[in-house]
Amino acid sequence: MSYAELEMSVLRWGENRGIVQNSTPAAQAIKTQEELDELIDAIRNNDRAAMADAYGDILTTLVMGCACADLDLVTCFEGAYNEIKDRKGFLNKDGIFVKNV
Repeated sequence: MSYAELEMSVLRWGENRGIVQNSTPAAQAIKTQEELDELIDAIRNNDRAAMADAYGDILTTLVMGCACADLDLVTCFEGAYNEIKDRKGFLNKDGIFVKNV
């Protein structure tokens, strides 16, 4: 299944359950944070199955959050990419990205 097909399936799933119509961007952001916390726990425990589940859940909450805000996730993603694509820099030993100016 392509990303576009999967995203549409997730949107339909959310509509069928009233999430898109009745939730809010803030509620979906809170759900995203809960899923992110689960991802951090999975990473700390080196639990790849739980990591995969959490990444999928995070993406689902982002799709739902965008739908509640009447935004398109791919458009948001593209905007972020366009903002970073020409950045020059490196990741230092402390895990911090240092931009070249």
